[in-house]
Amino acid sequence: MQSPVPRGLAALTVLAFPLIIAGCASTGGIAPQAKHVQASELDAGSAIRAANTDAQWPASDWWRSYNDAQLNAWIEASIADNPTLAAAQARVREARSMVGVARAGLLPQINGNMSVQRQHWSNNIYYGPGALGDSNSWNNTATLGLSYHLDLWGQDRNNAERALDMAHATAADERAARLELEINVTRAYIDLSMNYALLDIAKQTLAQQEKLLSLAKGRFTGGLGTQLEVSEAETPLPEYERQIDAVEEDIALGKNRLAALAGKGPGAGESIERPALSLAAPAGLPSALPAELIGHRPDVVAARWTVAAQARGIDVARADFYPNVNLLVSMGGYAAAGPLFQFLKSMSGSYTGGPAVSLPIFDGGRLRGQLGAQSAIYDVAVDQYNQTIVTALREIADQVVRMRSLATQEEDSHRSVANAQRTFDLATESYRRGLRDYVNVVIAQKDLLASQQGLVRIQAERLSAHAALVGALGGGAIDSSSNPTQAEQLPAHGKKKRDLPPMPAAWLAPPLPDGGAQPAAPVARPTSHGG
Repeated sequence: MQSPVPRGLAALTVLAFPLIIAGCASTGGIAPQAKHVQASELDAGSAIRAANTDAQWPASDWWRSYNDAQLNAWIEASIADNPTLAAAQARVREARSMVGVARAGLLPQINGNMSVQRQHWSNNIYYGPGALGDSNSWNNTATLGLSYHLDLWGQDRNNAERALDMAHATAADERAARLELEINVTRAYIDLSMNYALLDIAKQTLAQQEKLLSLAKGRFTGGLGTQLEVSEAETPLPEYERQIDAVEEDIALGKNRLAALAGKGPGAGESIERPALSLAAPAGLPSALPAELIGHRPDVVAARWTVAAQARGIDVARADFYPNVNLLVSMGGYAAAGPLFQFLKSMSGSYTGGPAVSLPIFDGGRLRGQLGAQSAIYDVAVDQYNQTIVTALREIADQVVRMRSLATQEEDSHRSVANAQRTFDLATESYRRGLRDYVNVVIAQKDLLASQQGLVRIQAERLSAHAALVGALGGGAIDSSSNPTQAEQLPAHGKKKRDLPPMPAAWLAPPLPDGGAQPAAPVARPTSHGG
């Protein structure tokens, strides 16, 4: 019969447990400080409030409104082959894989080990194994172990949710890269159309000047003009020819730019024909409320998911302060001598099983430092989200102001071209009849050329501003309902378990490069969080 445990030892054991708990690191005084800013809290400005004309929310294939089949095909080719977009898609696949890695922590882990070794034993009297001295034997082992983390404080679950949130953020970043590519291709294509229009004006101006030269020579031959007028009519010809060469250079460079955006060599750009896109195509303003529009921007969606991920990071760091419990089971066979398969016999087997508990007691402030750092990272994510909201409102307002201004400028330019054309026609006719000097024709022609070029550039800028506004509004590809809720963007302290949503089925395969497949929409998440 064993002797009873001394009362002093029992009392010391009872007192030791609360002392150990008291020695655990404290989380007191460590909490996030940043505050979310909602778009509705900011003054959108009169420009956005007045933007309620005839346009609708942009669709995901918004560029088709320009009615140019070549543009549609080129954007689809760019989405399929652009290296920058391909890298963004690779980062999405990486993030999806990391979700699987994090989810593995929620499941039991089973590992097997086997070692088959042939050993020669020494016969040294100081080291030798006695009866096995100077002999050979098989020393084999085989073990099968199971471990399962109980995750009492939600650390593994929050870690898996953090990985899932970061995957959502990465998918939104990929959409942002795709939207930027669509806008860049569209604006480059608009510039190409503008340069073709400028080329028409340059050729038309050269043809006008050649007619004026013919007229000046005819007047000189008939004794009505002078050699000076002939010389003045000849002087602009080389400059107009140079302008044609310069515009043709811009066209070639624009084709190279489009080829590069599509991830192709310059030779592919040579096949691009003159755009059918009309610079006078209508482009209105959105009619939806700005607070609703901002939620569709990929950068805003990514920022929200990043905040949610960092909130889960706080829960992960906080769980380190609590006891960690693992269930461990192992079984196997061991043999230090004997036949090759001795370790597989039942008499060589053994097993172990039971819980393993670890508890932080004194760590020198490491856990508090980790929690403080994660709280600061969360604050950074919130502040970056707030800045994204401010930037989004500014970009939308800028493009609205710009489009309204360019629409007015276009109307003014149309009147300027009409007036300049009428003045040039009158000056030319007056010069032909000998009622005016050639200098009046020169002035009228320069005014006409400048007004025609100005109109084309303003029309191109208006379409480019429309494309930029589509980008500022998010491109119409992400549903704002796929954003994390406000509650999901706050730390839950890991005290209540939540059901982890399944991986989206579309994430099991990479997005198709045909321009029709979109990155997988973020899945719905539970909104209840423990306090």
